[in-house]
Amino acid sequence: MQPTTEEIFAALRTCRDPEIPINLVDLGLIYGVEIVAPANAAEGADVQVRLTLTSTGCPMCHAIVGEVQRKLQCLPGVRAVRVQIVWEPTWHPGLISAEGRRLLQPQPAS
Repeated sequence: MQPTTEEIFAALRTCRDPEIPINLVDLGLIYGVEIVAPANAAEGADVQVRLTLTSTGCPMCHAIVGEVQRKLQCLPGVRAVRVQIVWEPTWHPGLISAEGRRLLQPQPAS
């Protein structure tokens, strides 16, 4: 059985940008997910993820891509994971979700 889009996004929410304490989904870095079912369902599905980074010179690019691949590859029914880095549209802070903005707010001192 192939993974659902919800399962893919749940796994992506466990992936974080090492420099910003928010998961990739809430940070607005995931631009799309595609699940490609094989001709033979027993083989597992291929998962394609389109993501961007906060800057073109992001020093953590390889770490982020590697984490996405590792987390998704662990899902039942995933045969292969392909991560495509895209630059259009350009990422901007307005893409951060409401939950992500909440997480970025300074926490009151105890």
